[in-house]
Amino acid sequence: MLRWTVIFLVIALIAALLGFTGIASGAAAIAKIFFYIFIVLFLISLIAGGFRRS
Repeated sequence: MLRWTVIFLVIALIAALLGFTGIASGAAAIAKIFFYIFIVLFLISLIAGGFRRS
């Protein structure tokens, strides 16, 4: 999931440098959504892993 975030972030940066602001904002929004999903899944796995050990 984090790899997709980085991919869309790079796409957004390249599009912004080339002047495609619409594509850049869309790719940045997708990267932000993937990042939040990654954080939520990471926290859930940390909490679930903590209950398995005890």
